[in-house]
This record gives sequence, structure tokens and C-alpha cells, in this order.
Amino acid sequence: MTRTTPQRVPRPAIPREIWILVGAAFVIAIGFGIVAPVLPAYARSFDVGVAAASVIVSAFAFFRLVFAPAGGMLVARLGERPVYLLGLLIVALSSFATAFAQSYGQLLLFRGLGGIGSTMFTVSAMALLVRLAPPTARGRVSSAYGSAFLIGGMVGPVLGGLLAGLGLRAPFIVYGVALVIAAGVVAVGLGGARLRPAPDRASRPTMTVRQALGSPVYRAVLVSGVANGWTNFGVRMAVLPLLAAAVLDRPWVAGAVLAVGAVGTAGTLQLSGRWVDHLGRRPLVIAGLLVMAASFALLGLALHPALSTTAGLTVLLGLSLTSGIGAGLVNPAQQASVADVVGQDHNGGTVLSTFQMSQDGGAIVGPVLVGLVADQLGFATAFAVTGLICLVGAMAWLRAPEPMVHHAPPPSRD
Repeated sequence: MTRTTPQRVPRPAIPREIWILVGAAFVIAIGFGIVAPVLPAYARSFDVGVAAASVIVSAFAFFRLVFAPAGGMLVARLGERPVYLLGLLIVALSSFATAFAQSYGQLLLFRGLGGIGSTMFTVSAMALLVRLAPPTARGRVSSAYGSAFLIGGMVGPVLGGLLAGLGLRAPFIVYGVALVIAAGVVAVGLGGARLRPAPDRASRPTMTVRQALGSPVYRAVLVSGVANGWTNFGVRMAVLPLLAAAVLDRPWVAGAVLAVGAVGTAGTLQLSGRWVDHLGRRPLVIAGLLVMAASFALLGLALHPALSTTAGLTVLLGLSLTSGIGAGLVNPAQQASVADVVGQDHNGGTVLSTFQMSQDGGAIVGPVLVGLVADQLGFATAFAVTGLICLVGAMAWLRAPEPMVHHAPPPSRD
């Protein structure tokens, strides 16, 4: 019996519409990065404590998670482009309202409502990428889109720090303007006939979550999605800076650790998109999760009593870099796998939103549980638990088939 492997085919060009989405993602990420550094301080300006200020950050993610099923249904009923544009405008209005909040309660409400719009444009953007990306270019498309968000997220905080000199409300106004500009570009650039079905073509059937769960690939990607959200969007952003402060309590250390991880991810994304399309999705997901598992499980060594502060900081930066490399392998492979499951001929809004929920759920639950473990048993055990979660995510893929083969489109008939 011969084993079927992905065939090497000529690389198709990435459509112009996708580059428009990539450009919009860059603008959106810059805007999000602009408000990220000032949001906690802005919340504290309403005379609330650290815990209440942290709730403002979590409210955005919570609303994203709760509204994800509705966002998927809206995409299925209204189409990707109108939901994408409406989502951007909702976040823009939320940002403008946040800038003029008069109380902590208003700030919490306005910021939380932005999470609804964020879910709308995130799910619809994923659906557009699935619909427009050639099957043999899905890895490169996911890599380009992820790179735009990552690089924008690195540039944004620098601009946010500069804008904070104009007052804590100024970054939110700039963010709102950036979102309006992105919406205008997408409205014009994605307004062509290509996004509308041909007159003689039946409407695309909707793929339900129940149908998607029949695929071992989709079941595996939900598990690895939880692990990825737990690790890269949750623990990395919320707990890793605390470990950095424990190693060396200087303001620059946490930022340097996160920046090194982002550099590792950004550099890897320049190659992993092509690897995903040539080697397959499955090996990249497994390899990335194993790299993340080893890196996070060993992070506690940075506080080993036998190490000097300099050595501990070196360990911390090195492992943050390798964990970022793992994330750069996982993200495009996971997104391409979900696109393979849905395919270009289905409307998969709820399938995509469920995948997004798996990542958001991990990002919300992970820091809370790992933080509790850190309080009771220390950082070493807490990060070892995170490494174990990544290992579970990798194990879910051991019995899953290669998505490029399992969900390959049928050969065209001449």
C-alpha cells in the first residue's frame, strides 16, 4: 500500500482581494497596539484598583467569546463582506465612545461592546480568506495575514506610547480613525463581482458545526486551538511578563521578552506558510506544538537558584524566542487546516467561529488557571502545566490525517 502525500504543484498567485485584507489587518493591528499600552492606565484614571483595570482588558476577550456563535451565524446569513465592514465600524464606534467615557462603568461597557465587532470582522475575515485563497496557497495566505497582524501589533505600542503624551484618550480616537479608514479600503477593494455568486450558480451550502465535527481534522484543530490560545494569546501575554519581572524587576525586561517572542514568530512566518503548502499542515502543527511545549515547560529554569540573574535572563529570552518559533509554525498550519475542512464551496461561518472560540476560550481560561498554579506551586510548575497543554494539543493530531489529502477537492471535470 502506498502512502499518499501532498503533491508539489506550481505556486498560484495570491489574489488582489486577499492583499487588501492583509493591508487592512496591518492597519487594524497597529490601532489595537496603539491602545494596548494605555488601556490599563486609562482604567486606573477612574480611581479603580489593579484588578478592576485588568477586568477592562478581559472584557474585550469575554465579549468576543460570547458573541462568536452569533457572529458565525451572521456570516452565514448576510455574507462575509457586510459583516466584516459592520464589525469594523462597531469597533470604531466603541473606540470613539471609550475615548469619551465619563466613568469606569461606561469604559467597561464601551470596551466590551468592541469585542462584539472584533468577533464579527475576525470570523468574516477568516471566511473571506477561506473563500478567496487557492487551496494550494492557503498556508502562504495564512502566513501573510498573520504577519500583518503581528508586525502591526509590534509597531502599534510604539506609536501608542508617543500618542499617550497627548493624553490617555488620544490613542482611542486614533484607533477609531484607523478602523474607519480600513473599512473604507475594504468596502471599495472588495466590492467587485468576484465576491458575488454567478447568476446561474446556486448559493453555497452552509456547513454546520456538526458536519465539521465529523472530520478528524476539525476535531484535532479544536484541541490544538485551545492549546494555542491558552499558550500564545493567554499565558504568554498575561503570565510570562510576571515571570520576567521575577527574574529581573526592570520595566524593560517584560517588553523585551515579549518582543523576542514576536520576532521569532515573525521570522518563522516568512517560511512556514510555504512549508505548510508544500509539506502539509499536520507536520507543521505537531512540530510547532512540540517546540512550544518544550519551551514553556522549561521557562521555570530562568528562576533556578543555581543561575545568576544574567544567566536566568538569557534562558528566559532564549526560550521566549524558541516558543515564538513554535507559534510561527502552528498558526498558519491550523488556519489552513480549518480552510481545508470548510472548502471554497461552503459557507462555514459557524464552523470558523467555533474554531475562534476554541482559541479565545483557551486565552481566557489559561492565564487564570496558570496564575492560580503559580500562586500555589510556583512559576516552574505553572509553566510546566502550559507545556503539558501544548503536548495534549500535539497528541490530538497524531491520529488525524493530513488535511491537504483528506479534504482535497475532487478533480475537475473537463
